[in-house]
Amino acid sequence: MIRALPLLLLALSMVSGLWAQTGRSGGRVENGRYISPTGLFSVSIPILPELGGQLDETQYVVTFQDAFTVHASIACFPMDATQRWENDTRGRRDYLVWFFSNFVQSDFQTRFPGARIESAKFFPTVQDGALLTYNLLPGGTMFGDRLVFQRSDTSPVAKRGNLLFVHNRHVVVLSIELAEKAIEGAAFTKTVEEEDEILSKRLMDLLRRMEFVPAEKQG
Repeated sequence: MIRALPLLLLALSMVSGLWAQTGRSGGRVENGRYISPTGLFSVSIPILPELGGQLDETQYVVTFQDAFTVHASIACFPMDATQRWENDTRGRRDYLVWFFSNFVQSDFQTRFPGARIESAKFFPTVQDGALLTYNLLPGGTMFGDRLVFQRSDTSPVAKRGNLLFVHNRHVVVLSIELAEKAIEGAAFTKTVEEEDEILSKRLMDLLRRMEFVPAEKQG
């Protein structure tokens, strides 16, 4: 499973297909909620078709994007025996740092040369321990068609927030791009701290939209 992670993480930044095409990997939409293929979680859909909302899924990742400022992904990667051992021996904080560095950040660096972690913070009371990271991704915006200034020699640096935690032997990764930073360019004058606050709030709002199903009730 781990060898497949770079390919799966690529889906964190891919959007294709309308809601009518969802379910190709077994997920489904019911009463405004997306239910994951494994039944691990459901989430209140954070976009509207009327606003250009699109939903795409793979076996482990669902991505939501609209035509304005929403690009959000939820990835749930099952932990094999090695991953569970790493979690048990390292402890939750160090395990999430290790996982992010070796799989998420390394994939970002491969796809977006110069990608770096701007800052990170661990929240021990969120989901029994959650890691929040802020990443800067040169050329990594998912809103390229919305850019105010389109120059072939200029590629904006996208900023993305990622929230990682462990739930029922899965590593869950929530990822949201700060779309305004790329779309508005120099006109976006928030401080780094204000940018972080916006992304943190949006990630926590996405987490609150989620409901996790007990293991015995999962499909």
